Amino acid sequence: MKRIDDAEKMGDLFRDSEPTKSRVGDLSEYYAVTWLWDQGYEVFPNAGSQGMADMVAWHPATEKFILIDVKTVQDRSKKQGDPMRTKRQTAKNIKILLYNKDTRQLRFVEHRDE
Repeated sequence: MKRIDDAEKMGDLFRDSEPTKSRVGDLSEYYAVTWLWDQGYEVFPNAGSQGMADMVAWHPATEKFILIDVKTVQDRSKKQGDPMRTKRQTAKNIKILLYNKDTRQLRFVEHRDE
């Protein structure tokens, strides 16, 4: 690995490249955690990078746990419809939480199969 002696050069390394899809997903999940905190949830992120759900959230007022999968979307004018859950996610009642990377807004998908 190339040694970087100057903090300014290090900053240039990150400014000149587009974030990877994985990095965008990580940032989406961080935004989701803070948004859920603001909604009154306690949040427990998935410690691994795989699985049907990205996090578990507990809401003390309702005393219910929900499993959440965070999906990143772009401006709604560019894409039609909401992402669908897999059959396994539907069976486990995993909720899809959409993060719009253009507007930085989040919302739960209202699943038709519920």
